[in-house]
Amino acid sequence: MKTQSVKNPTMRAKEWMLLFILSLLWGGSYFFIKIVLVELQPFTVVLGRVSFAAIALICFVYLSGQRMPVSPGIWRAFFMMGALNNLIPFSLIVWGQTQIDSSLTGILNATTPLFTVVLAHLLTNDERLTLNRLFGVLFALCGIFLLVGPEVMRGFNLQSLGQFAVLGASFCYSCASIYGRRFKELSPVVTSAGMLTSSTVMILPIALILDKPWTLRPSAMTWGVLLVLGLFSSAIANLIYFRILAVAGATNVSLVTFLIPMSALLLGVFVLGERLDWNTFAGMAFIFTGLAAIDGRLLRLP
Repeated sequence: MKTQSVKNPTMRAKEWMLLFILSLLWGGSYFFIKIVLVELQPFTVVLGRVSFAAIALICFVYLSGQRMPVSPGIWRAFFMMGALNNLIPFSLIVWGQTQIDSSLTGILNATTPLFTVVLAHLLTNDERLTLNRLFGVLFALCGIFLLVGPEVMRGFNLQSLGQFAVLGASFCYSCASIYGRRFKELSPVVTSAGMLTSSTVMILPIALILDKPWTLRPSAMTWGVLLVLGLFSSAIANLIYFRILAVAGATNVSLVTFLIPMSALLLGVFVLGERLDWNTFAGMAFIFTGLAAIDGRLLRLP
């Protein structure tokens, strides 16, 4: 979703602090998901995350003097955006984390800009592949192979399927970034509230049928972590994201892509005790190099 462009956007100390907080909220979501999956089923986790966030953002919309749209056409677009940006990727990530570590999930999810660059080149007229971006795509693909390839070569199993599920979520996020351009006339907060409300409506029957959440007996800690996941990693994170976007521009806010995997990795290793193999570090290095090339700040090729 695009907002009005900012003239000569710069990152002041306040924006850098917000960017760091945003990386912790989004990177920490993989850590929180790993905790709640001990007592909850995947679709129930997604339902809790999007419903808590939707309620919080709708309250914010009306408390700030705004109104939710009533046009059926806009709500159809909200449902499509909700499927691409929440329902499908959240479900894939949560299920994927039943098979792989949270740190690896965060690293694989950092490939979203890779898919976005390719899709933008194919589906839009104003974001073409440059030499920088092509170089970045090739490096990131090498990183993905280093992360996923060894597991696949040992035989296709649930762990490799979990890795592909997270990559599928990254692809969905990329599709959502292209589709979301149609909401540029709406307030970002209204768009987020509509998207999350639509996601809640879609995931509710799925969770009720497949997970039967009334049969689960989560502890108070699990409910608390799920609430944090919805309010902080979804609702508040969206507000911070759009704040940075409005002040510092899309290029600067995209730097969060480099920070999210680090947050997920540190929490996974030092709190959950996850172990990282050599290919994890090598793959992460290739992906980060590719992201740096796509961003264009390290290499200035035509």
